[in-house]
Amino acid sequence: MSTRPPRADDGSAVVEFVLVSVLVLVLLLGVVQVALALHVRSLAIDAAAEGARVAARADRGPADGAARTRDLLTAALTGAYARDVTAGGTTLDGVPVAEVTVRAPLPVVGLLGPGGVLTVRGHALLEEP
Repeated sequence: MSTRPPRADDGSAVVEFVLVSVLVLVLLLGVVQVALALHVRSLAIDAAAEGARVAARADRGPADGAARTRDLLTAALTGAYARDVTAGGTTLDGVPVAEVTVRAPLPVVGLLGPGGVLTVRGHALLEEP
């Protein structure tokens, strides 16, 4: 059995693998964080727009639009994203519209994700009674 003398680069492959793996993991978590934030934003925009359409109907009101938005957010995500939903009327470019506003927390992956609140609004033209 022959024994070779140890070389200076023995064990360097393990260290390189660990260093590269950490970088790849950080990049992967960053991509997942952005994907989750965009997913939540997209669902919140859709729910706010649908709630505004309900609130703008001649036979409905802002409370109905807010309730519809909460229902959609709870079904698509969780109730935590439907806690801060407001509805009312406003004017955009001189036209009366129903407005639904959703303030939802940003989803966080791990402990280092961005905190904060995502705010989106949905608008729809008010129907004439």
